[in-house]
Amino acid sequence: MTLESIQTPHAPAAIGPYSQGMRYGSLMFVSGQLGLDAQSGSLAADFAAQARLALENLRQILRAAGLDLEHVATVDVYLTDMERFTEFNGIYSAYFSTHRPARAVVAVCALPRGAMVEIKCIACFP
Repeated sequence: MTLESIQTPHAPAAIGPYSQGMRYGSLMFVSGQLGLDAQSGSLAADFAAQARLALENLRQILRAAGLDLEHVATVDVYLTDMERFTEFNGIYSAYFSTHRPARAVVAVCALPRGAMVEIKCIACFP
């Protein structure tokens, strides 16, 4: 098996020396996504918009690999303010309503570009 880099213009370009996603066999690893607009590269203004954009960016990278959210096995979420946990769950449940991957939510002191949320996942090819 070989590693295959997955890139799409429908999600923000990597802001460092990494790929948007990597496929290895039946596994797809999606790098942490911020609430950045794919076209402008700018960060959404508020928490809810950042969370939605981060999830949409995740979805677009999965789609570039031929997958979607129902293929996600595990999600890691990083929040700069754990007081936003309930708000995040409300937004997240719109994306994962019936399919519920394993998940961890961790509080961090800071994220790149002053983001309030970052989300990464591992998905499986059928």
